[in-house]
Amino acid sequence: MKNKAKTKYQNSAYAYIMPAMIGFLVFTFYPFFQTIVRSLFITDRMGNSNLFVGLENYQTLFTNPSFYNSLLVTLIYVAIVVSLGVGLGFLAALLCQRAFPGLKFFSAAYSLPMAIASSGMALVFKVMLNRSIGVINTVFKSNVSWLEDPTMALISVSILTAWLNSGMNFLYLSAGLAGIDDSLYESASIDGANGFQKFWHITLPSLKPIMFFVIVTNFINAFQSFAQIKLLTMGGPGEATNVIVHDIYKNAFENYRYGYASAESIVLFFIVMLFTIVLFKKNGGGKSLAER
Repeated sequence: MKNKAKTKYQNSAYAYIMPAMIGFLVFTFYPFFQTIVRSLFITDRMGNSNLFVGLENYQTLFTNPSFYNSLLVTLIYVAIVVSLGVGLGFLAALLCQRAFPGLKFFSAAYSLPMAIASSGMALVFKVMLNRSIGVINTVFKSNVSWLEDPTMALISVSILTAWLNSGMNFLYLSAGLAGIDDSLYESASIDGANGFQKFWHITLPSLKPIMFFVIVTNFINAFQSFAQIKLLTMGGPGEATNVIVHDIYKNAFENYRYGYASAESIVLFFIVMLFTIVLFKKNGGGKSLAER
């Protein structure tokens, strides 16, 4: 009887997760497998695999200076987006732990970016950063080519993405700060700890699991950024903002090199996977403080 009940329970569990598994197979694993296969072929303009070339697309990719430029641009972009986005969210979350007039309004306003589509915000920023009529140059009485200068274009797009991500980071980190037991701070005060010591020895260690989650998700999302780059700079000027995802789009849907773009997608997958594994190793396998 116990074995029958156990089997029935397991079958019920499999039945509940089956729709999700089917969705993963159809919309994630199957397209990924097809991308691997297509990366071994030369394709026509419709994406049909015509000629098997093995690893030739990968050889072409790793001898193309444009790919290495895209990789460098992507790493710089990810570094700015993650550090600035997490930093802004964390500072705002710390600020909201103190009571001040308009706290609820500030919290709601700061969380607003997560409800705004990146494409819509990119169009707003494109007007704001316009060299002639943009509000940024008007307010600061400057004449900076925010989207035409190679260095400033990458910085501008990175700041926009970081700001868009900071709203969600703010919510996660605010929840983490709210979950810290006040008795820890009270005990530290009794022991004579100052504000910095409480922050260093209580706040940061208690936030380590949620901070790890925020950094990993921001890292992956930054590697996948596309809409704001496409709308603001189209990868330019030159290739100054041509991150890997945009380069994949350009090769696939503008140059019709689907096999080459598929190879680039596979390489990007392994880059993201490698960095994610490194982050997990740095965090002790993603274990929480209680587990360690």
